[in-house]
This record gives sequence, C-alpha cells and structure tokens, in this order.
Amino acid sequence: MRSALRAGAMTALLTCAVIAANAAPASKPTAKPDFGPHVLVFDPSMSSAAMQAQIDKIYAVQRENEFGPQRDALLFLPGDYRLDVPVGFYTQVLGLGASPDAVHITGNVHADASAPHNNATTTFWRGVEGFSVTPAGGTMQWAVSQAVPFRRMHVRGDLVLHQKHGWASGGWMSDSLIDGNTDSGTQQQWISRNSEWGSWTGSNWNMVFVGVPHPPEGEWPTPPYTKIAATPMIREKPFLEVDARGNWSVRVPALRTNSVGITWHAGTTQGKSIPLNRFYIAHPGTDTAATINAQLAQGKHLLLTPGIYELTEPIRVTRPDSIVLGLGFATLKPVNGTAAMTTADADGMIVAGLLFDAGATKSPVLLEVGAQGSHANHEKNPISLHDVFFRVGGAGVGRTAANLVVNSNDTLIDHTWIWRADHGAGAGWTRNLSANGLVVNGDRVTAYGLFVEHHQEFQVLWNGNAGRTYFYQSEIPYDPPTQASYTSAAGTNGWASYKVARNVTKHEAWGLGIYSVFTYPDVVLTRAIEVPASPNIRFHNMITVALGNLGEISNVIDNTGGATATNPRVTPKVTQFP
Repeated sequence: MRSALRAGAMTALLTCAVIAANAAPASKPTAKPDFGPHVLVFDPSMSSAAMQAQIDKIYAVQRENEFGPQRDALLFLPGDYRLDVPVGFYTQVLGLGASPDAVHITGNVHADASAPHNNATTTFWRGVEGFSVTPAGGTMQWAVSQAVPFRRMHVRGDLVLHQKHGWASGGWMSDSLIDGNTDSGTQQQWISRNSEWGSWTGSNWNMVFVGVPHPPEGEWPTPPYTKIAATPMIREKPFLEVDARGNWSVRVPALRTNSVGITWHAGTTQGKSIPLNRFYIAHPGTDTAATINAQLAQGKHLLLTPGIYELTEPIRVTRPDSIVLGLGFATLKPVNGTAAMTTADADGMIVAGLLFDAGATKSPVLLEVGAQGSHANHEKNPISLHDVFFRVGGAGVGRTAANLVVNSNDTLIDHTWIWRADHGAGAGWTRNLSANGLVVNGDRVTAYGLFVEHHQEFQVLWNGNAGRTYFYQSEIPYDPPTQASYTSAAGTNGWASYKVARNVTKHEAWGLGIYSVFTYPDVVLTRAIEVPASPNIRFHNMITVALGNLGEISNVIDNTGGATATNPRVTPKVTQFP
C-alpha cells in the first residue's frame, strides 16, 4: 500500500504540512486541496520525529484549551506510522483510507482526563475516525465524556474508556472494531452502535448497545445494559479519503436498514464517493455566510475547515443530497441573533462534524432542519445529522431560544451533545439563556446517542409522531435559583427533561439516564420524563440519579418510579412504561 501511495500524483502532496495549493479544475480530481493553516496532512514517508514535533506542538495548546478559539485536524494518508498522538480539545484525528486498516499507527493514540484526580468528566470536543491503532502495552486509553466521536476505528488490542478508574461521563462509539476487551470502567453511561469487540466489561448507570453482534451478557437493571439487536435505519457519517492515485474525495456511506456490526468487513464501506473538487472549501476569517451561500446556490457541497465562523446571517442548505462536513470542530457562531444554519425540507441532506456556538444576541434557533410546517416524506432518503454539537455559554455569553429544531420528517440524528454551559464564561441563570435543547416537530425522527443538558425548560420537546430515541443522557439545569423560576405548570415543579407532547400518539425510547445537581436549596423536579397516556408510547430502561446533596427528582416517568435520594443514595429505575 505504501509504495502505491508514493507513486504518481501522491509524490506531489506535501509531507506533514498544510496542503495549501489551488484546487484542480473541476473536470479533474482534486490533488492539492487548500485546507488552511490548521489542517496538517501527514505522509508515511517523512520522519516520525518531524511528525511527532508537529503533534506535540498542537497538543501543548489544546491540552487544557477547554474554551479557547483554536481548532485543529490531523489527517493521515494511508500507510504505517510510529507515533504517540495525544488528542486534546478541538482536535480531530482522521485516517484518509477507504478502510481503517489503510492507516496504521503503532505506538499510542489517547484521550486523557482533563481534570485532576483522573477525572474525565470535562474531556469534551475531540475525536478520532478512520484508522487502526496498535497501542503500546496492548491497551488504548480513551478517557472521555460528551462530544467525543469514536468512529470507524480498529484497535488492535484492548480499549479502556476511563483513566485509572477516575470518573468519566461519555460517550459514543460507532462502526468500530476492538480486537480485545473494551472496559467502560467508571463511565457513567455509554452508547455503542454497530461496533464489535472481543469482549466488554464494565457498567454503571446506563449502557446501550444498538446493532452490536456480541453485546455483554446480562439485562437491565443488573447490569444496566440495554440491547437492541439491529439498528433500524442509519447511514454512517461521510469521511474524507484519498485513493492510490492521490485523488481526494468524500465517501458518503449507503443507507442501511436493520444493520448489525461494522460497514468495512469487506475492506471498504458501501456507498458513493464525491470528488473533493465538487466541495467548496471554506476558511474562517475569510468566508462569510454570504460567500458560502453563494457557493451552495451554485451547486457546491461544503467543507468547513477548522476555526470559528462568525455569521451575520444563516448558512442556507437548500439542495437535495447536499453534504456539509466540518473538520476539526469547525464552529458556527451567529452574531446578529439569527440561526447559524437552516436547511430546506429536501431529501438526503447531510450535516456533519460541526459545533454550533450561541452568540450574545439571542437567536431563535441555532440549527433548523426543514422550515416550520415541513411535511415531505423522506423515508427512502432521509436527512441525517452526525456529530453535530451545540453550546450556549462557556466560551462567553450565549443566548438562544432553542438549539436544534427538526421540522423535517424521517430525520436521523446520529450523535449530538446539546449543552447549556454549567461552567466557564457567561454561565448563569440570567446570562446564558436557552429554553430547549432539542425540539422535534417532524414525524418518524430517530435519534441515536442523544445528550442534552442544563437547558432552562424542556431539554427535549418531542412534538412529532412516531419518534424513536436510542440512548438519552441528560443533566437538568444546576442553577435554578428558586422553585418559582423553575416551574412548568401549576402543581408541577420544574420542566421534565424529556417531554412528549400531548398530541403525540406513538413514540418509543430505550436507555435513558437523567441526573440532577441542584446548587440552590428547595428546588426539585416533579418528573424526569413526561408523556401522554397511550399504549403506543413506550419507554424502556430508565434511571434517575441525584448527584448533589440538594433537591430531588420526584419521579422517573410521569408518576412512576419514586424519588432520588442522596443519603443513603437511591437511584430509581423503571424497566418498562407503561
């Protein structure tokens, strides 16, 4: 493989450096894309020492850079590498082969706890995709929490999801193969979708396995395993690839139904490849919403390079089958009180790999999928969202009414963290404002890996019919100062974390964990989940936990489950409802 990659057009690629040249004419495959200064493209022909120096320089910035502006992507051309790759904040590490085995790193790739005492509960916003690792000592450490994609990975050894059994609050794995054991250890919760391993050990509160051929033995509530045999409908996230002739493209995986296990057993993932010259490559500080929208209107797909895009109007995605792909946690920030991005109600659109960060001027929504009142049927070619993350406050004051609003039917949500900041700059009940994390108005919307936290009203408000959620993790807001400020209706304390609207007649969800950490006294939540009475509204495997010493969650779902307590600790669990 390496000798083939060194031949022909591949010799024109820069080594371990930013590829910064003009795109080839539209009639030819793109050989030298301009990704800007924060994308490093590594070639196996250069020295390990030179590559390691570049990697260490980035990690020195990103190791403790929780709310900083820097964004980085490390791209590895197919071949073999001997490196130690620590993955810090806002850092994405990508293999560029058609299969994860085309890029092989011997040594170490690791995410480490970002807080003292091996505490990984704030190890956010980083990811690895599309390569294989032979870890030194036989074990890869991936101690992470929310917004940390682990996709299309092959670990040739064991994997641990914690650091020396310190706390962690993750996480996500999909389309990945671990040859040995995966140990979740002290992870509070985890979802694994379409992944495979030699064995799995560990459990805590809420572990969900969807489309996993060999899930661990045991059933909820002891151990707290939720197992769904097949993934009903999914397409994997699009990814960059470079072929043996040096041609760059974006691979768009095919839609799969009732799938089990990884997509790349045959060496490649079924789907289609779109030449990179059909993408507009956007750059922060240079491109605006207007320049990006002009390119989208001309029929281009969109690739956003790492950085923060301050937007005076929304990016508008209007064409069927449009692809929007971010690298290195590219961040969209509205500054005039508009949405950051809107899409039409059209087939097959994909939005992936983006962080939406609320601005100081209040927005009605950060990402809106389909216009209000959308009604088209997309069952054969759904809109899909992959690794789309949302933040209100933390890096500064942020305000929005809702973060993600899904109006289009049949939309697939494939991993999201929708977070109103509980710490950092601008965090406070009257400063970082966000009523709802997710509002679903479309019918037949499916969510895999739904993390929604700390919003001031319903974390999730589901108005559409026939929705499905596979794994839900939510901390309700820490900071309601009084019960009066946190009351949704007469006789109801607080706002349910997961709310199914009264008009809904069909809904189903599996594996839900909802937690409280109230910081003011005399504040409680009447119920974690609130649903109308209907035989076709079914919930499976739910838990509530009070993590602090104040307040309680009085019921798990409607008036069922009983109250949390801290002394002694009581963690109510409900297996089936109704």
